[in-house]
Amino acid sequence: MSGHSKWASIKHKKGAIDAKRGKIFTKIIKEITVAARLGGGEIESNPRLRTVVLKAKAENMPKDNIERAIKKGTGDLEGVDYVEGTYEGYGPGGVAILIDTLTDNKNRTAADIRSILSKNGGNLGETGCVSYLFQRKGLITFSADTYSEDEIFEAALEAGAEDVSTEEGVIEVITDPDDFNTVLEALQEAGKETLSAEITKIPDATITLPDDKTRKALRLIEKIDDHEDVQSVSTNLEIPEGFDPDIEE
Repeated sequence: MSGHSKWASIKHKKGAIDAKRGKIFTKIIKEITVAARLGGGEIESNPRLRTVVLKAKAENMPKDNIERAIKKGTGDLEGVDYVEGTYEGYGPGGVAILIDTLTDNKNRTAADIRSILSKNGGNLGETGCVSYLFQRKGLITFSADTYSEDEIFEAALEAGAEDVSTEEGVIEVITDPDDFNTVLEALQEAGKETLSAEITKIPDATITLPDDKTRKALRLIEKIDDHEDVQSVSTNLEIPEGFDPDIEE
């Protein structure tokens, strides 16, 4: 999972520098709205909504924002009708990229994703071309500057996590999707503050590229991740130990 862990670390560092919390909130609000629309506004009886609300709390989203998003999903407040989509493609060096979206205009989003890929050394693929390379997993991350791996390991494994590892300053907890809520709640109840918490797609294996292509691939992934309709981006890119994406050779 090391490639994914380093990508999580890079996202965290860039997120802190770029102050992207507002954009993160916007994406989570979309998720909450869709979850409430599909399964109702009761958190305890709607597993998908419960998962997203836990994610929102992990990002310190205000309670009022969460409640408004739920009401938009149930129709108690006027809201936008979002549609889910998944796009598959390749980046520089043939790296696999899997993109999950929520949008109110599928044609616009598809055109935007295709444009971002083609302008940055990638291309959109057919459905199924890379999805088989990934598994759905729960991913919860913590700062290694704040906690030791042993602190997280004990609480996470006791709650049912599959794996705990540390790399590039990030402690990563991997769970089965069905156990994600249980593990996240147990860690939050233990007073552990997360960097991120999500159900995502993690590669079964990773590929390594030369540094120049790795930087190009990361720039492409970041541009995709920045799009307002993109909820998550998964990649099988392995990022070398000590690699700095901001240093050009």
